[in-house]
Amino acid sequence: AKSKDLLSSRQEEFEWIEYGKAIDDVAKRSGLNMDIFYDLRGNHDSYGVPELVACLISTKSINSGRKHLFVGFDSTMDDGLRSPTNIFGQPTDRLLSDLDAALSQWDNQSTSSPVTKIAFGHFPISFSALTTSGGSIRDVFLKHSLSAYLCGHLHTNFGRNLKRHHKSVHHKLSSKQYCQFDIHEGISKVVSNGNCSARTESVAEFWEWEMGDWRSARSMRILAIDSGHVSYTDIDFTFGFRDVIIVPTFPLDSRFMHRSSYPLDFICQGTSTAQIGTVRALIFSRYKIESVSVKVYESHSGSFQLVLHQQMEKTSGKGARGAMYTVPWNWRAFLDESPDRYWLQIEAVDMTGEIYLSELRPFSVNGLTAKVRWTWKEFRVMGCQWNQLYYPIMWTTLAFLFSLVLVPRTSLTFYENQIMLKFLRPKMTRRSYSPVNFEFLGVELSKMYFIWSGMLLYLLYLVFFPWLAGYPVTENHNKMYLHYKGWSTKYITSTYIGLPDVMVIVLPHLLFVVLPAFLVIAAIAAERALYLGYQLSHTANKDDDHYKERRYLKHTCIFHWFRKILILACLPIVWKHWKHCRAVVRAYDVNPLMDAPIYCFGVPVLLWLTIYRSSSIGVYQI
Repeated sequence: AKSKDLLSSRQEEFEWIEYGKAIDDVAKRSGLNMDIFYDLRGNHDSYGVPELVACLISTKSINSGRKHLFVGFDSTMDDGLRSPTNIFGQPTDRLLSDLDAALSQWDNQSTSSPVTKIAFGHFPISFSALTTSGGSIRDVFLKHSLSAYLCGHLHTNFGRNLKRHHKSVHHKLSSKQYCQFDIHEGISKVVSNGNCSARTESVAEFWEWEMGDWRSARSMRILAIDSGHVSYTDIDFTFGFRDVIIVPTFPLDSRFMHRSSYPLDFICQGTSTAQIGTVRALIFSRYKIESVSVKVYESHSGSFQLVLHQQMEKTSGKGARGAMYTVPWNWRAFLDESPDRYWLQIEAVDMTGEIYLSELRPFSVNGLTAKVRWTWKEFRVMGCQWNQLYYPIMWTTLAFLFSLVLVPRTSLTFYENQIMLKFLRPKMTRRSYSPVNFEFLGVELSKMYFIWSGMLLYLLYLVFFPWLAGYPVTENHNKMYLHYKGWSTKYITSTYIGLPDVMVIVLPHLLFVVLPAFLVIAAIAAERALYLGYQLSHTANKDDDHYKERRYLKHTCIFHWFRKILILACLPIVWKHWKHCRAVVRAYDVNPLMDAPIYCFGVPVLLWLTIYRSSSIGVYQI
C-alpha cells in the first residue's frame, strides 16, 4: 500500500488479488486445509481504510495430555490513517477484555494438565498504545504468563535480535515503564538446589519474538512445542528454497528461549521424567534422510572443541509432516554455572550425501540464561516504550526551547542596568568574551526583538494550534488537522485520533529542525555579541602596538570563520526540514501555502532573518 517513492499510501486492488492468489497457491501446493491458515492485518493493510472492525481468533488442541492455546488478535486502529501516522497498534478496552477471556479458556477447568499459551499479532509491545483506560496488551500477557508472543511490523530493518523478555514490574514508576535496556528482564543466575518439593511462586513473564518478514527479507519461522518447551527456527530463503530444514526442540537456546522458572523446572523434570534425558530435533526434507547426529561443543576463549557426537534415531509419528529424531544423553555431564559454555548443533545427511547443519546455539541444562545485548538500532525499536516516551521527550524539548527564548529576556528585564554597565566597561578582560559567557547571549538574543518574538510565537503556535491540514484517511475523505495530540476534524477540539502515531512527525520536527535551528540562531546572537564586545575593547585600548594589531586581525579572522560555519550549519537544517515537508505534503495531499504555511516556512524564515539582520547592520564594522 505504498507508492514507489514510499511517500504516499493507499490500498491497491491488484495487491490484494496477488495476495489472495499467493495464499491459495500455498494451500494447493502444500495440501494443507485452508482452515488452518490464520492471517492478521498490519498497519499497511489499514492505510486509508476509513472504518475497520477488529477481530480475534483462537484455536486450541490437546496433545499427549498437554494443552495448547493459540490466540491471534488485530489491534490496528479503527480509523485507518495513511502513512506515516499509522505505526502503532491501538487496542481498545473491549479488545483487551476479549483477549483476556480467550486466554482464560482452560483456566477455570479442574485439570492438572499444563497449558501452553501463545499469542500472535502484528505490533510489538514497544509499538502498542495504551487503551483509553490505561490498559495494555503487555499486562494481559503477563497475567497469563504466555510462553510466547509472536509479532511482526519491524521487518528486519533494525536487526536480527528483535526479541524481548518481559517480566512483571511491581513498581509503577520503574524506568522499565519507559524502556528496557537489556533483552532479558530478569536473568536467572544461580543453580537450583534441586528441592522440587518447595516450588517457588510462579513468575509473571513472557517472551516477545519479532518474526522478520517474507516480502523483503524472505524470512520464515517454524515454531515447535515440545513437552511444553517452546522453541523456533528462523529460515532465510533469500537465496532460494531449502532442501532440508532442521528445528532443534530440546535443549533450548539459552539466549532467547529460557524463562525465569527454568532453573528449578529443568532439575525437577530431570529427576522425575525422561523429558530432559534426550536431545530432540525436527527434520523437514525434500529427500530421504540417511543419518542425523547431535554435536555438542565446549566454548573456550572464542574457540569450540567437540565434546559429544552421537547418532540420533528417527521417531515415527502418524500425520507428522516432519520427522522427529531423538537420542539419550548424559545431561548431568553438561551442568555448568555458565549459560553459554556448551553449544548444540544438529547434522543431517540426505540420500545424495549432502550435509546440512543447524545454527550453533548455546544451551544450559541448569536453565540459566545467556546474556545478549541489543545493538543501538535494536534497542531503539524493541527496548523503548514509545507510547510512554512520546510526551516526556516532546515536553522536555519544548521546555528547553521556551527557556532558551524566555530566560535571556527575563534576565535582560531584571538586570539590564548591571549587564549594560558590564558590557560598556572600558577595561575588559579576555575572559569576558568567552563563548560560554551566557550574559552576552542573553543580551543580544533579546535585542534581536523581531526574531526573538518570532521564535516565541512559533513555539506557542506549535503548542496551541494545528500544525497543518490534510487528508490523512483518503483523498476524498474529510480534511483533518494535525496537532501534537493527533488528528482532529476541527481546528480546535478535544477529540483526536492517531496518538501517539503523530510522534513520527512531531518529534523529528522538534528534535532535528526546531531545536538545532534555535541553537544556531542563539549561537549567531552570541557570536555577534562577542564580536561587538571585542571591537569595543580594541577601540578603547587602541595604540600603535603592531603586535596587538596583528593579534586583533587574527581574532577578527577567527570571528569571520566562526560566523561562516554557523551560516553553513543552517543548510543541513533547511535540507532536513525540506525533506520532512516534502514527505508530509505527499503523504496527506497538503498545500504548503494554504494548509501548512507556518509549519513549512516558519523555521527557514527565522534563520534567514537572523542571517540577514546580522549581516545588514554591519556586524564587523564599528
